[in-house]
Amino acid sequence: MFLYLSKLLPLFFYPLGLASIGLIVGLVTLWKRPRIAAIAISLSLTILLVCSNTWAAKYLVRSLEWQNIPTEIPQAEAIVVLGGGTKSSTWPRPTADLSEAGDRVIYGAQLYRQNKAPIIILSGGRIDWRGSGQAESADMAAILTSIGIPSEVIIQEPDSLNTYQNAVNVRKILEYRGIKRVLLVTSAMHTPRSLKIFQRQGINVIPAPTDFLVSQDELQELTSSPKSAILNLLPDTNNLHLFTLALKEYVGSFVYWLRGWL
Repeated sequence: MFLYLSKLLPLFFYPLGLASIGLIVGLVTLWKRPRIAAIAISLSLTILLVCSNTWAAKYLVRSLEWQNIPTEIPQAEAIVVLGGGTKSSTWPRPTADLSEAGDRVIYGAQLYRQNKAPIIILSGGRIDWRGSGQAESADMAAILTSIGIPSEVIIQEPDSLNTYQNAVNVRKILEYRGIKRVLLVTSAMHTPRSLKIFQRQGINVIPAPTDFLVSQDELQELTSSPKSAILNLLPDTNNLHLFTLALKEYVGSFVYWLRGWL
């Protein structure tokens, strides 16, 4: 039940959900209570304008992504790659596809080829209401073997449906194999929360973030000229998406903290 609530309820508290609620209130109260309607519509518009401009979105994303940037990736005993970067191989896809966060899978392969660790642990199931298909760990394994990673160095953990379960289930694998030190590969925005959760499980984990959505050059472009600074205040759906993704991480961290998971 917690899994379903944690995925669905926050939707009403993110920018688009809040704005939609405000517009519904405005529509319902438009004729009998025009003052309330005006306030609700104004708040909805403000939320959308603030959360969909480049300044707000990219600085909020940066506040998460730039927390755990390693100067050098050391060697470890295993590479742990978290799910969330694949789309199942259901029709019309001929094979599993990589999503935006699919950099996780590719980066895990690169670290293995750099001899950073001798095995790769793939952690991730698939939530039933998000489509059919096999577990994400299986999709990631199929992609890795297709690019030349030996199947014998891949360990699948197909039961996790959230980051907490990732950490708990991976810890069991590490204890069974006597592994003490791992590299944690996930999206840079997801790294702060996942790192704390794995550490809470007593795992000696080294962050190896990838899938950075904001670079130094992109932030510098915001102030490159007065025209650029003004244009980046305009609403954009991609910015709204980025803002929401970052906000989800902060909300997720708060909820996990309440449950004692980090």
